[in-house]
Amino acid sequence: MGEVVPNAAHEALARLDATWPGELLIVTQNVDDLHERAGAKRLVHMHGKLLRGWCLACDGRFGWAAPMGEEAVCPACDAAGAVRPDIVWFGEMPYEMERIETALRSCDLFVSIGTSGAVYPAAGYVQTAKYCGARTVEINLAPSLGSVMFDEVRIGRAGVEVPRLVGELLAPL
Repeated sequence: MGEVVPNAAHEALARLDATWPGELLIVTQNVDDLHERAGAKRLVHMHGKLLRGWCLACDGRFGWAAPMGEEAVCPACDAAGAVRPDIVWFGEMPYEMERIETALRSCDLFVSIGTSGAVYPAAGYVQTAKYCGARTVEINLAPSLGSVMFDEVRIGRAGVEVPRLVGELLAPL
């Protein structure tokens, strides 16, 4: 992660976050910190954060930038061998699902960016948002498995299409 930098899509979403006067929630499946480095604040990492550790002995969560092997020691309780990355493994429940579901049920606009649309629960978010009356937009390199659920599908690179959409959203402000 130290070798990558936020792209134009991350920066555009951070600009939307800083400018949009109403409710906004960026939900990412990525475990990197690129949204934060771009400046986004209204953000949920539904699959956790790679730069955080989780101690299974004391349930503590903490920043962690070093390699994490079997002998990693918890800074809170000193347990060795009980620390793992604070990320969601397959079969585990994603984080902040209630907050995400609440946002989906009340949003006016749902945008899906750069996903296959094949992994649940995120693949079903468009259905919830659409059912609750939101306009739905997909931005992807190719149509996803759920493209038929979207009101609008924009095919192209996120670094081009996301800034374009953000510009359209912010133009009337």
